[in-house]
Amino acid sequence: MDVIHSVAALRERLQREPNNVFVPTMGNLHAGHIQLINIAKPRAACTVVSIFVNRLQFGPREDFERYPRTLEADCDKLRAAGVDVVFAPDEKEIYPEPQTYVVEPSDLQHILDGAVRPGHFSGVSTVVLKLFNMVSPHSAIFGKKDYQQCLVLTNMVHQLALPIEIILADTVRADDGLALSSRNAYLTADERREAPRLYQRLCRARDELASGARDYQRIELDVMSELAHHGWKPDYIAVRRQSDLQPPQNGERCLVVLAAARLGKTRLIDNIEANV
Repeated sequence: MDVIHSVAALRERLQREPNNVFVPTMGNLHAGHIQLINIAKPRAACTVVSIFVNRLQFGPREDFERYPRTLEADCDKLRAAGVDVVFAPDEKEIYPEPQTYVVEPSDLQHILDGAVRPGHFSGVSTVVLKLFNMVSPHSAIFGKKDYQQCLVLTNMVHQLALPIEIILADTVRADDGLALSSRNAYLTADERREAPRLYQRLCRARDELASGARDYQRIELDVMSELAHHGWKPDYIAVRRQSDLQPPQNGERCLVVLAAARLGKTRLIDNIEANV
């Protein structure tokens, strides 16, 4: 496995490969990331994983400075998973000068997580586009836990006519249902015991939809109320169309229930698709 820190060295290394598949990450890897790699590996001669904590997608009061940086442990996991190339640049390598050219996604960036985290999806899209240009993959793998991000990036690739297939992987969960996330490490022991409630409540909302319930606002408010009663601070609970995350009309069948809520100092997101 080659660990590379510069764009020039990365491009030189990848010239030797007929094709590559790409998994972008911010490091502090867990089993969810390894599952993305397992999906990636059969799809190309070379599997590339990037590790970069992207300042542009963090708000001014978010956790950029304290986000876990565990490169050595990450490389051990990636080596065991059979990754061929790890691209681990520093900030000056990705942003050698102030990034004045940025990607501005559609109005999708302003709703749900985008409303709570202004500028987040512009920062994500900008760094992913730069990484795509550096790695030149024929396909890239993303996890559905970040459902809105998946839609933003899929739309970016489509509208900019990038020759990259976006492959979306199901969320990997702990035995109790909690979606795996690097930020789960922030949870205290008591919070970790409480955290599965988010997924459990989303499952109940999905089951209500499957049974014919169509009062979407009531479903959303019920979930928010229960979470708040147990000490959560919800940012949003939303029943939306899978295709564009707009409010559904009666009769639409491909829905998704999305959630973002704080438990203590930790912000957790999750979602569950409901094909009703």
